[in-house]
Amino acid sequence: MKPSKEPLFRRDFTLVAAGQVISLFGSAVLRFALPLHLLRQTGSPALFGAVGAAAFIPAVLCAPVGGVVADRVNKRNIMVILDFFTAGLVLSFALLLGRAPLVPLTAGCLMLLYGIAGAYQPAVQASIPLLAAEENLTSANAVINMVSTLSGLLGPVIGGALFGVFGLRPILWVGAGCFFLSAVMELFIRIPHRSRAAEGGVLSTVRRDLGESWRFIRRDQPVFLSVMAVLAFFNLALSAALIVGVPVAVVQALGMSDSRLGLTQGAMGLGGLFGGVLTACLGERLRLRRGSALLLFAGLTAAGMGAALLPGVSPALGWWGVTAMSFAIMVLSTMLTVALSAAVQRRTPPELLGKVMAFIMAAANCASPLGQAAYGALFEGFPAWAVLLGAAGASAAAAFRSRSVFRRLDGQPSR
Repeated sequence: MKPSKEPLFRRDFTLVAAGQVISLFGSAVLRFALPLHLLRQTGSPALFGAVGAAAFIPAVLCAPVGGVVADRVNKRNIMVILDFFTAGLVLSFALLLGRAPLVPLTAGCLMLLYGIAGAYQPAVQASIPLLAAEENLTSANAVINMVSTLSGLLGPVIGGALFGVFGLRPILWVGAGCFFLSAVMELFIRIPHRSRAAEGGVLSTVRRDLGESWRFIRRDQPVFLSVMAVLAFFNLALSAALIVGVPVAVVQALGMSDSRLGLTQGAMGLGGLFGGVLTACLGERLRLRRGSALLLFAGLTAAGMGAALLPGVSPALGWWGVTAMSFAIMVLSTMLTVALSAAVQRRTPPELLGKVMAFIMAAANCASPLGQAAYGALFEGFPAWAVLLGAAGASAAAAFRSRSVFRRLDGQPSR
C-alpha cells in the first residue's frame, strides 16, 4: 500500500511562511517608498539608478556569508536577530529623516536593507528541506515564493496609497512594526539544527566553507556554473532594466501618480503570486528543459512594455500596457525561479545547501548593480521605449543561448 503523503503545512513550516509574509511586506513597502521618495525629490533617473545599484551590492556580498552562517548557526536565530536589527534600522532612519542629507541617508539605509536580505534569505532557503518532506519540496518552494510575491503585491499597493496621502514617515513606522512582529513570531519556530564547530577565526571559516561549496559546484555539479552565467546575464539585460525602468516609465514618461506606480508594482507581485500558484499546481510536471522558453517569453513581454511607451500611445493606455506586461514578466520569472530552486536543492547535500544556494544567488545577482547604474544613465539619455526594446532584444539572445544549459540541469540525477 502506498504511504500517504505528509502534509506540507505543519506547525513550523507554517510559522516560517507567516513570518515571511509580515517581514517581506515591511521590506516591500520600504523598498517601494524609499527610492520613490528619492526620485520625487531629485527628479534624476541617473541618481535613482546609481543609488539602486549601490544598494544592491551588499546583497550580493552578504549572500555567500549568509549561506555559510546558515549552515553553521540555528536558522531560526538568524531570522530573529536580523528582523529585530532591521526594525531598529528603520526606526533610526525615521529619526534622522529631515536632519541628515537625503541622498547618503537613503543610500545607506537601502544598502543595509539589501545586505540584511542577502544574509537572511539563505537561512530561509536552507530551512525548507528541513521542514518539508522531499515529495513536497517543489510545493514548499512555491509557497515560500508566493509568500514573497504576495508581500511584493501588497507592499507597493499599500505603500503607494500611504505615500501619496501621508508621505514617507508613516511608511517607516509600518515597516518597523512589521519587522518587530515577524521577529517575535519567529521565536516560536523549531528548525532541526546540528551544530558545526568553527575551526579557526570567522574569516578563515567563511573562506573554507565557501571553498567547499565552490569545489562541490565545480567538480560535482558543473552545470550550476552555466546556470549562474545565464541568470547573471539575464539580470544584467532585463531585471535591472525593469527595476529602474518601471518607476521611470510610470512616474516620468507617463506622468502617473504614486498610487498608479504602486498599482503597477503591485501587479508585478500579483504576477509572482499567480506564477507561484501555477507552479505549485504543476509540481513535478514543470520541467526545467522549458526554462529557455520562459526566459524568451519574458523578453517578449519587455518588448511589449516598450511598445506601450511609443510616441502616440496615450498615457492611460501606456500605463495599462506597462502594468499588464509587468504582471506577465513576473509570472514567467517566478515559475523559472521555483523550478530552479527545487532542482538545486535536490542535487545538493543538506550540509552544503545554504552555501550553495547563497553562492548561486550571489553569482546570479552580481551583474544587477552594474545593470542598474547603466540603465539609470540610459533612461536619462534616451526614451524609455527605446531602452526597453533594447533590453528585450538582449534578453531574447540570452534565452536562445540557455537552451542546452536547462536541458543538462533537467537531465541530471538527484543527489
